[in-house]
Amino acid sequence: MTSTLGGFYPVICTRDVAASRDFYTRHLGFEVTFEADWYVSLRRPDAPQYELALLDPAHPSVPEGHRAPIQGGLLLNFEVDDVDAEHRRLVGAARLKELLPLRTEEFGQRHFIVAAPDGVMVDVITVVPATDAYAEQYAEGHAPS
Repeated sequence: MTSTLGGFYPVICTRDVAASRDFYTRHLGFEVTFEADWYVSLRRPDAPQYELALLDPAHPSVPEGHRAPIQGGLLLNFEVDDVDAEHRRLVGAARLKELLPLRTEEFGQRHFIVAAPDGVMVDVITVVPATDAYAEQYAEGHAPS
C-alpha cells in the first residue's frame, strides 16, 4: 500500500444491525458514531483507534453474490486487563452464550469465547506468560510476560 493508512476496522455483515449494535454497545463498550438502518459505525470512547462497523449484507453497496451475513469463522479478540472480571460480567451477570469456557492456554492467554448475535465469536483475553515451549516460538521481544 503506497498511501498513508488513515484507518482500519472490520465490517461485520449482519441481517440484524440493531441487535448487533446493542450487543457491541451494551457489552463491549462501543459507542455509535454513525447510524442508518443498514449500517452502524462504532468506536470505543476510551480508545478511539478501535472501530467496528455493522452492515446489512442486503444493502446495494455490497457486491451481488456476496450479500450474505457472517456464517461463522470470524473471531474478534478483545485484550483486557482482567479476563476473570469480564467473564463474571459477560457470562455470569449478562448471561451471554459461552462457546469456550474460561481457561489458561500454554501459548500465553487466559481467555473465554462468547457468541455475538451476528454469528461472530468474541474472544476475551488477558495475556499471561507462555510456557517455555511456546515462548521460544515468539519473535524476539514479542513473547508475553
